[in-house]
Amino acid sequence: METEVPSRPRCLLGTTFAKAINPQVQAKQGWSWRMSTAGLLTYAIRTHGWSFIPNHIVPPLLANTSVGAILYTSYLQSLGALHPPSAEPLKRVYPPPPPIKTFAAGAGAGAIQSVVAAPLDALAVRFRPTDLLNGQYKSMWQYGYLKTRELGFRGILAGWSLSFVKDSLGYGLFFATFEYVKAQSYYAFITRYYGSLHWWNLPEENLVRVIRPHYAIEPSFLMGAGIAASVAQQIVHHPVSLVQDIHYRSLAIFDRRNRPRAQIVQSLWMYMDAYRKTFQECRSRAISLGGWGPWLYRNFFWNTLKQLPSTSIGLVIFELMRRRYGSEAEAATIEKDGYSIILT
Repeated sequence: METEVPSRPRCLLGTTFAKAINPQVQAKQGWSWRMSTAGLLTYAIRTHGWSFIPNHIVPPLLANTSVGAILYTSYLQSLGALHPPSAEPLKRVYPPPPPIKTFAAGAGAGAIQSVVAAPLDALAVRFRPTDLLNGQYKSMWQYGYLKTRELGFRGILAGWSLSFVKDSLGYGLFFATFEYVKAQSYYAFITRYYGSLHWWNLPEENLVRVIRPHYAIEPSFLMGAGIAASVAQQIVHHPVSLVQDIHYRSLAIFDRRNRPRAQIVQSLWMYMDAYRKTFQECRSRAISLGGWGPWLYRNFFWNTLKQLPSTSIGLVIFELMRRRYGSEAEAATIEKDGYSIILT
């Protein structure tokens, strides 16, 4: 049976339990306001009181926020180390860092994030709303604590190699694409566009030697950079997430049959064998759909489309905050065909 590719950061979704207790969702009724996030939370609060927010919404919200903060902080620090001008708190770095350095910084940030995200993914895939409904866990806080203690260090980090591959390559492409479209492509466009004004053969007295690009051009490139970055990231995240989901579910079955109290060597061999079983399961599904490509990128367009709004808005906010708290510096200038294009 085909599983839906989870989004990143996957972690524990705050509305998972809210969906499990909502009668409209369980009855699989057509979409309505009651099935929106606001509607789900409204019903949950009416049923369980305001304590539902700190017990079941705040933990996954903090987890997702922490993962995002680690990612962007690591990226800025890595980029500053690889490209010293980017370490300066400036609103604009010109010339911008080359793609190879933004890719390396993004890959390093993704690798660092994967160390934190892998345990959260492990908790997410093992989470079953029925465990909360039948009273086994009283809150998401208790679930995270008891499940982590149950799995142990080896169990909670099992499958980290897939998270490492997905996050390092995915965020390498993510940030490299974002920075390239936002900076190099934008500068190339205004240089080509405004530098071609001499084609009009205007009289010397009508020439404008100093040009400030139209204020709407750069925001358009910024939004386009967010969209392009999201698509580039999904090229890696979509297929690897599908494999990762199968692998984590096989690990969950392994944990239920063989508790982490088993011998270390025995557990390691079992975890290694889980990769073999994951590959066999993936190959079986790929063959049934006509090959690896059709299976790995099935529903790619729809899943990417769902990621575009949140990812693009997140990147725009990230860039605006970086510029908001950047220090003023002398405006950079692009000289082209006797014109001075001012980058404010």
